[in-house]
This record gives sequence, C-alpha cells and structure tokens, in this order.
Amino acid sequence: MTLEHEVVIVGAGFAGLAAAMELEAAGVTDVVILERAGDVGGTWRENTYPGVACDVPAHLYALARHPWPHWSREFAPGGEIQAYLRRVAATTGIERRILFNTALLEAHWDDDGWNLGTTVGPIRARMLLLACGRLTEPSLPEVHGLAAFPGPVVHSARWDPELDLEGKRVAVVGTGASGVQLVPELVRRGAAVTLFQRSAAWVLPRGGRTYTDAERERFAAQPELLAALRDELFLEGEARHASRAGDAAAAAAASDQAQAHLHAQVSDPTLRELLTPDYAFGCKRVLLSDDFYPAVASDAVTLEPSALARADGGTLVAASGRRYTVDAVVLATGFSATRQPYAELVTGEDGISLDEHWASGMSSALSTVVSGFPNLFILNGPNASLGHNSSILMLEEQAAYAARTIAATPPTATLRPDPTVEQEYTRMIVRRSRETAWVSGGCRNWYVDERSGRLTLLWPGTVTQFRDQLRGADGTEFLTEPATERSTTP
Repeated sequence: MTLEHEVVIVGAGFAGLAAAMELEAAGVTDVVILERAGDVGGTWRENTYPGVACDVPAHLYALARHPWPHWSREFAPGGEIQAYLRRVAATTGIERRILFNTALLEAHWDDDGWNLGTTVGPIRARMLLLACGRLTEPSLPEVHGLAAFPGPVVHSARWDPELDLEGKRVAVVGTGASGVQLVPELVRRGAAVTLFQRSAAWVLPRGGRTYTDAERERFAAQPELLAALRDELFLEGEARHASRAGDAAAAAAASDQAQAHLHAQVSDPTLRELLTPDYAFGCKRVLLSDDFYPAVASDAVTLEPSALARADGGTLVAASGRRYTVDAVVLATGFSATRQPYAELVTGEDGISLDEHWASGMSSALSTVVSGFPNLFILNGPNASLGHNSSILMLEEQAAYAARTIAATPPTATLRPDPTVEQEYTRMIVRRSRETAWVSGGCRNWYVDERSGRLTLLWPGTVTQFRDQLRGADGTEFLTEPATERSTTP
C-alpha cells in the first residue's frame, strides 16, 4: 500500500520544522516529515561531543515564529538547542506529522509527482522538500593504518557518551569549529592532547555570558524586548558581512582583532607563529573562542602543525614525520558539505540524479530549486549558508518561499525550474564571489567545490539581499510550459 501526501519533507531539524510551520501558515495541511532517526534535531541531535555549542547568539538562532525567552546563555550549548527543537515540535503539533525512524532510500519523479522509497514502504508526494541539512554526514579522512589503531577512534559527530578520556593521551585531528570547542573541554577532563593542525584558524574572542533569572523573566513578560534584541543581533551580524566578503578595510580590522586576541592569550612567540593563519581573513570559517588558545598554550596540549599522515599501531605519524603514541583518536574533521549525501537518492524527470546534475558542483535557482527536478525545493542546499550571520534566517526565508509557491500552485500544475534561470543564477554567484576571501583568499575551504572552484555553499551577499530576492520571486524561475528539451547542467 502506497501512502499519498501533498507534501513530504525529508528531515526534522531546524529546516524541516520551519518548512512544516510555513506550510501550515499558508494553508497547506497534507504534510508529513520523514525523519531517519527517532528524534528531531538534525545537527544538534547528531553532535553531542564535549563542549558542543552554537557560535551564533541563541536569540538569533531561534525560529522567528518561536522565540524562546529562557535561553541560559548568549551562546547556547548543543543540548539546550536540541531541547528547544523538541519543544517546538511538541507545542506546534508538528511532531504528530513526523514519521520517525523512516529513512528516505530513493526519490524518483514521474509525470506528476514523486515516488519515494522509504524504510517503511512506498510514499507518493506531489511536492518534495529536502531539509536534510549539510552538517550531518561526517567527513572521514583516509589515513593509512588508522583502521587498525588499537584504541577508540571517534568522529566528533558520532561521539560515544561512554568514552572516558580522563588521564588518557588523546589525538585530536582538526582545528575547525568542533576541534576548537573540543580541545579545551578534553583538557578540563584531564586528557593530554596532541592536536594535529593542517592549517591555523582565525579565532576571535567569543565573549558571551549567562543570562540572569531576572533577564529571562523580563524577556518572557515583555516580548518586545526580545524582538528588539533579535533585531540588534541581526544588524550586528549583517555588519560582519563586509569583513568576510572582500572589503579590505573591514577584513584588516577583523584580522587585527584576531591577532590581538592571539597575542593576549599566547605568550610564546614560536607557538603564536604556528597559530597564525597564512591565508586571508574569512577564507575559512572564522571561529569564536576564549579558551582554545589558553588550552593550546598549556602543558596539557602538544600542537603538531601538520596533518595526520598515517597510523603505525598505537603511534600516529604526522606529515612532518614526528611520531606520537596515543590512547585514542578524535576526528574533528568536519562534514561532507559540498557533496550532499541525499543527492544520490533523488532522480529527476530526465533520469538523471541530483548528484549527477551537480557533477561540477551544486547549482540552483534562488538557492532553492533545481532544473530537471520538478516540484522539488531544497533548504540549506546550494549557496544557502552564511559566514557572517545566523543560517536560521536563510532557511526560514526558503521555507516561506516554498510554502507560498506550493500554496499558489494549482493541484494539476507542475513547477519546472527554468534551466536558463539556474545558469544565470550560477553565473551571478561566480561574479559576486570572485573577489571574496572565500574564493581568492589562498586557502582550501568547505565553501568551495574542489571540482569546479565555484562557491557552492555560501550565499555571497547579506541576509537582507537574500530575503529580498526570495520575497521578490514572481514565478519566472519556472517554465510556463513543459519544455521538450532541457539542459541538465548549468
């Protein structure tokens, strides 16, 4: 028996919950969410490593339709964000629409809808929304001999809560956002850490504080105060765009702040040199931390300024040739971001998978729809991430756009994205990103597709510009009639 629904959403993280709320507000009620796990949360369900927290202020990281006055601190811990998402799903009734422990196995378009294969059987959908997230599938480095390492080897996104590292010699591979949060926490737990750093990160002061009971009570009693704070945080985020997107003066001021932070916290000039990035500010994700540098400068951490090359039994060998005997390995090596795992599962009307369509890098129109894939909307996909503000703002705009479009589409109509619009949109992204640090900053990052050299993850503009773009969409991104021939690559 095949279940049939007007809209199927894949994923019950921030994007999936936002999409469900926007659809309901638009009057679209025949909606289900497929969630492969037994709980909501996406990234915040998967990432439970010690010290996990958000580096966006909590009041700007909450959904606009569901502000939360009771965040404990300015930057919320991961577990608190997960609890927030559970609360949203329960209070809105969305949890009743979720099919938990239901994974998408395949999605194939036919003449007027999507045929979905799932772990609980076939489902038919008129519209398909992919809200699968981009930070869920760990990127695992190919390290010769690591599979035979005699101790625990864990990725930060697959943390074992039973893992006790007190008094152990622990190798942490990677100095991105997860590594910078993990290392100080491991030191606090009594581990001796060897940190493998392929490239140094730009780190700014984090700040952040605990909200008092009185503040939380005021936010709850006076929602206008919370709204004003959110507006203030939004404008602060928008102001950061210049330093990330090619403004030389703004980038210089930000890099000076980062250098001052490093000098204030690390007194050893040799160690400071090793922790100084050799690429433009903003080329990689800018990190926030007040305790990473002190941890690295302590006797508990040995910084290895090169990549992990191979494992020889219980000894790790760095690219420099130096050897370290350790008891456990933690891979803080990020995620498969430019190659979205769900893309292999989705086949469009020309018999071509989304992964094949994106063979030279992800592309789209309006960062949300893709030619050759009718009645499909992708949240948190191509060019929908940010390096300067809250990503929740982006996915909320995408969810609202998808809901408006679906609600306005007659039941017998098919939304076919125009390939020429996708091509021009891709060219626009290339033009706008050409002079930015992300593309020309002299580093490798997960924002840029290594096959094409295109910026495929980040939106190169401000949130305001993205919002105006989607709110101004007039339907010309879709073909008015089915085309007999369609390009499959932008």
